[in-house]
Amino acid sequence: MAKERTLVLCVDRDDDLGFKARIDGPIVGREACLHAATSLGLTDSEDSDVNAIFETIKLYDELTGRGEEVAVAVICGNHMNLLEGDRRIASSLDAILSATNSTACILVTDGAEDEYVLPIIQSRVPVSSVRRVVVNQMPNLEGTYYILRRLLDDPKVSKLVLVPLGLAMLLYAVGYLLGYPEGATIVVVGVIGTYLLFKGVGIDEVFGYLITSLKTSLHGGRFTFVSYITAILLGIVGIVLGLISLLDYYTSAGIFFQVLAFIYGAIAWFTVAGLVASVGKIIDVFLNEREAIRRVVALPFFVLAIGAIAYGASIYILSISDISRFPITSTDGVKYIIFATIGGLFCAFLGVYLQSLLGRWGNERELVALKREA
Repeated sequence: MAKERTLVLCVDRDDDLGFKARIDGPIVGREACLHAATSLGLTDSEDSDVNAIFETIKLYDELTGRGEEVAVAVICGNHMNLLEGDRRIASSLDAILSATNSTACILVTDGAEDEYVLPIIQSRVPVSSVRRVVVNQMPNLEGTYYILRRLLDDPKVSKLVLVPLGLAMLLYAVGYLLGYPEGATIVVVGVIGTYLLFKGVGIDEVFGYLITSLKTSLHGGRFTFVSYITAILLGIVGIVLGLISLLDYYTSAGIFFQVLAFIYGAIAWFTVAGLVASVGKIIDVFLNEREAIRRVVALPFFVLAIGAIAYGASIYILSISDISRFPITSTDGVKYIIFATIGGLFCAFLGVYLQSLLGRWGNERELVALKREA
């Protein structure tokens, strides 16, 4: 029976060895790992990967001293792209397991981020233990300062903390120089509040998704790139006209009526923007993945339905308010909301019916194809 061989493995997911010490992974063998740890320590003595590699070598020496069959290695990811890094870790691990004939693994990491690759490792070799290396810090002000400094040096943390604080201070300084310190305070509070709202609600993820979709459409030569850009420009026009409408029909009755005044001027442009974007999506789906068109065919009908109902509701409520400058009377406002609601519901029903019709047509085609194969 073959003797079990254990691989003591250290994971450097963000590839500090390659980015800082210019050492390409994977690194196999005690002497090579010791050289890598020393080189990284001389480059950046504060990097926690140094301690993790030394702990890996120490554990290797302990197991070797007991007479066990042990191999030691360090695998690296990618400093700029975690997805590509995880793929590199998987391929490196396959090569190491093939070269060392290891049947078990002891994983050594310097933090929770490296442990994200644990499922990748477990899918290739049994993991008998996980050793996490934590550097001890002095429990005083110096230790706290060190931890805060390391956190702020992390790009992920600095974007969340330093960017909004720096922007707020810059806006306050500009307002103070212009002679409006009170206005500067309002602007700073508004900017920070907007930022927190965007992060809390997840609106920043929506913008990130839109940007990713635009890049994908551009690189893929999709029609949606043009339609999305057109929709964004139409949306900007809608915002401007909505603000103009808000100024024209401004009322002190409350923010509810002010929002409706904005909707009255902007909703038509927002609806057209939504129609352009959804039609562009339908065209792309029709040209590239025609079988999925039933999932998107109802989009323009829903956009038109929501726009019509919102337009009718804004007209009706503004017509019965005390805004004397509003051009539509309360009697005509009732007609607007009735016809807009009926038209919107009809558009929504038409979209659902068309989607269902295409779904049945697609299912029938699949059944016919299955019968032919049988």
